[in-house]
Amino acid sequence: MPDWLDIVVRSLIFVIVLFLITKWLGKKQLSELSFFEYVTGISIGSIGAEVAMGLERNIMNGIIGIIIFAAIPFLAGFLSLKSKTFRDFIEGRATVFIKDGKIMEDNLKKEKYTTDELLELLRKRDVFKVADVEFALLEPTGDLSVLLKKENQPLTPKDVNLTVTSVKEPQTVIMDGEIMDEPLSTIGRSRSWLKTELEKQGVTIENVFLGQVDSYGQLTIDLFDDKLQVPSPQEKPLILSTMKKCQADLELFALGTEAQEAKQMYSKNSKKLQEAIDKVTPILRG
Repeated sequence: MPDWLDIVVRSLIFVIVLFLITKWLGKKQLSELSFFEYVTGISIGSIGAEVAMGLERNIMNGIIGIIIFAAIPFLAGFLSLKSKTFRDFIEGRATVFIKDGKIMEDNLKKEKYTTDELLELLRKRDVFKVADVEFALLEPTGDLSVLLKKENQPLTPKDVNLTVTSVKEPQTVIMDGEIMDEPLSTIGRSRSWLKTELEKQGVTIENVFLGQVDSYGQLTIDLFDDKLQVPSPQEKPLILSTMKKCQADLELFALGTEAQEAKQMYSKNSKKLQEAIDKVTPILRG
């Protein structure tokens, strides 16, 4: 067999072997590497490349070497589940970088991080001021976990005692110009409803690259032709506008009538409608 063909065959074999080994090790091998997994990944790649190029003529020796190195992180992971001491030694422990808005310089030097690198990690978490941070940890995977001080955390509906409905994942009902019947049935909609919604926006199914329905039943679409502008759905803004108009009318009726009983009725219902408007405004504006 010619040398070039031998290399092609070996390369194909080891691409398949490495792929299967990586699948066996799991997604963690790709995203969150421990020290063991990092060393193992380098070793497996080096063995595969060397045997594929024919420097080691016995192909089985290369496969055995890869299997052995792949078994090491598997065994280490198993032992880590059984012993926290072993897990801390193998995978490492989180290191405090910021506490109460102050940088822990000794820990920064211990992990061989510069101030610039710390600031870069903070910016990736949308934090630009160290004093805003209550707590920051460098995880064993190299990621920085950041907890902002209470006054700097984003406001949530719970903070203002606002009850909001749960949001479910959007269902993709159109993909590459084709209707997806299963997601449609999941949300209790039909093809005729989908076509009606598309007609409201002045487009046909064939022109739609992607169409999704959110948990409130609103259809949003992306067209093949990016130059075409699709008007935003107006149903929810119209509902909100109508509710506000009704509430304003009730207030006017209360001011315009002389009958005390009617005035109280209009005022009472105006307040109830305003409470409803306050609750649904985040939904209808979204």
